Amino acid sequence: MTPMRFIPMIGVLIVLAGCGGDTDFRDLDAYMNEMRLRAPGKIEPTPTFRSYPTFTYSAANLRSPFSRQVKVDLAGQKHGSRNVKPDPNRVKQYLEGFNIEQFEMVGTISNAAGSFALLRGAGGVHRLKVGDYLGRNDGRIVAISGSQVDVVEIVPDGEGAWLERPRTIPLKEHS
Repeated sequence: MTPMRFIPMIGVLIVLAGCGGDTDFRDLDAYMNEMRLRAPGKIEPTPTFRSYPTFTYSAANLRSPFSRQVKVDLAGQKHGSRNVKPDPNRVKQYLEGFNIEQFEMVGTISNAAGSFALLRGAGGVHRLKVGDYLGRNDGRIVAISGSQVDVVEIVPDGEGAWLERPRTIPLKEHS
């Protein structure tokens, strides 16, 4: 065998010799014994958590504080008619359970059945036609154009009669 082959074997033997032998852990054992004597013998229990009463947010159905307020002109206020009133026997449609302010027009589509408005709100995009109902005030869609949806709502006038209130949902650009 050549002496060059022995050099790596000698290096491995030196490394292995350093790993073995009698290692002195007396200082480590002394430190651990000192720590055991210093530590209290018991662990504190975890704190108990008090439960607090739950809070229910009850203003979800009110007008948004960020929408523009409507000024009421009592002198020019329209008076309702006894001929206009919501139909209590009509079956409510799904979108009548939501505020009309949350809907925005995102487009229109047309096919052989007619033209439809695409309104985003109530957790999705909905296809509506003229005559469909929308919003909590018996809002009925009366016209659909490429730029807006016209809705007529039936609202109380405050004096025991009902009033038709027109609303427009404009097309939201870049939606």
